[in-house]
Amino acid sequence: MKHIIPALCLAIGCATQPAIAETAFEKIKVDAGAQLFAAECRRCHATDADHESYGPPLENVIGRAAGSYPDYEYSIALEASGIVWTPAALRAWMEDNDGFMPGTKMRHVGIEDRTVQDFILAYLDSITTRDGAAISE
Repeated sequence: MKHIIPALCLAIGCATQPAIAETAFEKIKVDAGAQLFAAECRRCHATDADHESYGPPLENVIGRAAGSYPDYEYSIALEASGIVWTPAALRAWMEDNDGFMPGTKMRHVGIEDRTVQDFILAYLDSITTRDGAAISE
């Protein structure tokens, strides 16, 4: 009997349950991240160039060189930093941007809760439509 159940599950698709749960979890993280982005980040950052914002848009930010969005006047500190916006760099920025990058002109209250950071990062990843892996290496 114990050999029949795994074979039956393979035949009818029981093995897909973890993938479905993971997909649902990722969607929940992205949705929560979008709401947290709206509450914490949107007052200064749009997601794309079609919407006005004080700061640079954050679409495709993961893998982008810091201070490189066209036609935005960055601080000298950020523009000359040589940093690429990896998830780890974005997490450090969200937590304490002044400590991470002294001399930046961006001001905000730090987002220290790692779960909130995770959700915002999931959302930013969802609006990153180009592959920046080569830049990040």
